[in-house]
Amino acid sequence: MSSLAPHTLSSLCARTSWFAPLLALLLVALAPVAAVADDAPAADGTKSADEKQACQKAAQLGITDTKPESGHFVQVGDKYMIPYTTKIPGTEVEYTMMPIPGGEFLIGSPEGEAKRSKDEGPQRTIVLEPFWMAKFEVTWGEYKEYMKLYEVFKMFELEQIRQVTDDNQADAITAPTQLYDPSYTYGVGEDPQQPAVTMTQYAAKQYTKWISGITGRQYRLPSEAEWEYACRAGSKTAYHFGDDASKLSDYAWFDDNADGRPGKVGKKKPNAWGLHDMHGNVWEWVLDQYHEKGYSRLSEEPTKAVDAVSWPDVFYPRVLRGGSWDDKADRSRSAAKFESDDESWRETDPNLPLSPWWYSDDPATSIGFRIMRPLKMVDKKEMAKYWQPAVEDVQDEVDLRLIGGRGVQGLSDKDLPAAIKKLKAEKE
Repeated sequence: MSSLAPHTLSSLCARTSWFAPLLALLLVALAPVAAVADDAPAADGTKSADEKQACQKAAQLGITDTKPESGHFVQVGDKYMIPYTTKIPGTEVEYTMMPIPGGEFLIGSPEGEAKRSKDEGPQRTIVLEPFWMAKFEVTWGEYKEYMKLYEVFKMFELEQIRQVTDDNQADAITAPTQLYDPSYTYGVGEDPQQPAVTMTQYAAKQYTKWISGITGRQYRLPSEAEWEYACRAGSKTAYHFGDDASKLSDYAWFDDNADGRPGKVGKKKPNAWGLHDMHGNVWEWVLDQYHEKGYSRLSEEPTKAVDAVSWPDVFYPRVLRGGSWDDKADRSRSAAKFESDDESWRETDPNLPLSPWWYSDDPATSIGFRIMRPLKMVDKKEMAKYWQPAVEDVQDEVDLRLIGGRGVQGLSDKDLPAAIKKLKAEKE
């Protein structure tokens, strides 16, 4: 259990002239309050009562006024962040989010840690706001719901419904193209409870934009600092359970026990904050660009996590964290990292331009991701940097695929699940 100083949460639903002053008073009197979703207002700038209620309901998931009698929770002022399990709208597929307390920690590893790499230092102090982190990596059960959108969006294009325009481009996502060689991607398994693998960072980011749009909540990839903080769960040792690598089999799928493939999520012991598979199973995408000199770019003074992100300015490498089923124990340490090599990981891709959604070469079968959700919501324009291609090279690949008809865009909003259901009913 963790107790935090009160936090005032932004309310993006309150963008109307009559509601904003009232909300300001409520925030002063009742802080903190739950953030609410960034739904678009009506043409006159107002929102209906139903829209406001849905907006508030979506954002309040995981927040309660009552102190839980047991289990993991995070106190924020007079409210409590709690774990929550919910379904992907329009499906029976569930995912679980765990509350992570705010605080500070030293990112990286001390110089004396065994098997340490130079890119894990120098250690720097990072200050974090509370957030939720997915209990497990994104599974095939979850990711295949996103993959289904390729055919759905193609059908929307054919029927000329829910078209992407300049006015609604902010809600547009791309769906990953169909696998040209499933035997590679599914070569290590496609069980619904196995982590999904071989997706690019761009595809993982678009997944988070999709699930944000249909739920009304803001999901994204964690930053490198957020990921390590969540992994450590208050620990300062090589692993979140201590320094003894002989105990890793209790917590992780890795080279010694994985039998040549990732394991089903949640079969190993969690860390102190209830997160499974933070060590091993699959490397997990984070937002940051990779730097050989580690954290020397950061100030020796404490840095806010949002300011510590190394936003990419080159095509690659990007950072992955956590180790994998195909790695030795030391690669699963809390501070260990892996840099992407997008060219070699797509070397046998027969497509031109190369796919911005899928990798075709090892070690891509050990690459996956998990999602996080900040407690404080931000403006949709600010969220765009968490979802969109970070550099022009990636955007160019996407645009060329769209122009050539080998990619597809669609709108991800609260109406998408119902539109898919209607389309299916009409085709049956």
